[in-house]
Amino acid sequence: MALHFAFIFVFMNLFQIYGQIPTTLDGPLDPVTVTLDENFRGHAIDLPDTDPRVKRNVTGFEPEQISVSLSSTYDSVWISWITGDFQIGDNINPLNPKSVASVVQYGKLRYPMLHRASGKSLIYNQLYPFKGLKNYTSGIIHHVRLTGLEPHSLYYYRCGDPSIRAMSDIYYFKTMPVSSPKSYPSRIAVLGDLGLTYNSTSTIEHLTSNKPNLILLVGDVCYANLYLTNGTGSDCYSCSFSDTPMHETYQPRWDYWGRFMQPLISKVPIMMVQGNHEIEEQAQNRTFASYSSRFAFPHKESGSSSQFYYSFNAGGIHFVVLGGYAAYNRSDAQYKWLQKDLASVNRNVTPWLVATWHPPWYTSYRSHYREAECMRVAMEDLLYQYGVDIVFNGHVHAYERSNRVYNYTLDPCGPVYLAVGDGGNREKMAINHADDPGNCPEPSSTPDTFMGGFCAFNFTSGPAAGNFCWDRQPEYSAYRETSFGHGILEVKNETHALWTWQRNQDMYNKAGDQIYIVRQPERCPAEPKVIVQLWETEKLNGIPLGGDQSNSAENRSDS
Repeated sequence: MALHFAFIFVFMNLFQIYGQIPTTLDGPLDPVTVTLDENFRGHAIDLPDTDPRVKRNVTGFEPEQISVSLSSTYDSVWISWITGDFQIGDNINPLNPKSVASVVQYGKLRYPMLHRASGKSLIYNQLYPFKGLKNYTSGIIHHVRLTGLEPHSLYYYRCGDPSIRAMSDIYYFKTMPVSSPKSYPSRIAVLGDLGLTYNSTSTIEHLTSNKPNLILLVGDVCYANLYLTNGTGSDCYSCSFSDTPMHETYQPRWDYWGRFMQPLISKVPIMMVQGNHEIEEQAQNRTFASYSSRFAFPHKESGSSSQFYYSFNAGGIHFVVLGGYAAYNRSDAQYKWLQKDLASVNRNVTPWLVATWHPPWYTSYRSHYREAECMRVAMEDLLYQYGVDIVFNGHVHAYERSNRVYNYTLDPCGPVYLAVGDGGNREKMAINHADDPGNCPEPSSTPDTFMGGFCAFNFTSGPAAGNFCWDRQPEYSAYRETSFGHGILEVKNETHALWTWQRNQDMYNKAGDQIYIVRQPERCPAEPKVIVQLWETEKLNGIPLGGDQSNSAENRSDS
């Protein structure tokens, strides 16, 4: 009887993996475009400050904007929160961070909580050196790291300052599984370019219904930089406010966002990625002040000197978070850190290697087309060398999934690129494709203005040879659609992961796009030398797209 049930279990798992859902082994898949349905453009209007979900509902120094984020390993997490209210105006008086303690009480029981940890506190200012622009100073931001936690375990906690009776309610979180090829978080939610619109609220409602164990936000958080310091906002800052002396922001939008998100991210860990809307220039050329102050990052735990790039494990997955707006060339600290981090990954412990940053390298939309080409030129070889399986990006306000690709060439050992910049922000959707007639951008207009440099030249080979853009949907683009939504990654084992993208306009359990991403470690070992067998060659020779893995190592090194 036991053998009978074991057979049924194995059969159902195989059916689940090899059933009707396509896999990357079927690739390269023919490009698919789903055009914009004008009926589902959504409600891309920011929540007003009168909405009860963004209003301050605590008093004095009671904690608010509470969130959980991971450290680099399962046995540690960060708890963050804010006490005291922000100030905005001509005469601000920053709070003293030392005036309120940073304490977390926690344990595996609600009562009593047997453990206690203390941390650090800070405030940040957003200052403008021009008369008439309003300055901002934050409440006191607290970050406390909890250590010695058990894997895959539920913990209760409360945060604040017990000496002044300013403690939060009791919340809970669950730690990640131990790093192992057999243990993974059940569901990882991935979204980008979220904002704080009515579309954003729909995205979060759909995401929450999927009950994720971890959230990855791939940049562009609250879009405070679409506002003047007096609170006047626009869908297009440069269109509406071209005469301002410098790019302004309305920093209270960050506080509104933190309050809106607290019911979710006080329980489910969230990991942040820097986006261009977090740059937020201010006096003395300071940037990223809010982003780097409000969130906790495991950069020190993962050997990084910068909050803009770091790594962490979630079960058998090693995540690498890169900074698209931090220096990334081979002589720069980020590149050297990445090289060291990738070399330290043990694929027998964490088989899956996932990278993420904000601006995509592979997008077929006109918006931000080839904008991050200099970053691709600098880093793509390194990611390919170490066998990155999946890349998550945002920035383009649409959804796009690639075939496996390397250097614009279909490659069965290249990563699958997933662009999920369709979270719902007020800049609305990206609609036009670079391959649409008349939509190919002028090459000189494409480089990122913050990072500078020019690396995007005309293609020298392939179907687009001699041109800057393709004349049809590129073969590296497997699926693209203009709709708001989010994605869920479910790693099933050391070789199979289910990716599901869900549109906001659909029912909560309906998939807009779905595929099994399949690793082939025998065929695509880490640090490969040369790829010889590419998909098109295999097709011509009549070799199955899954490949003959019995001699894959020889195939990859004969050159």
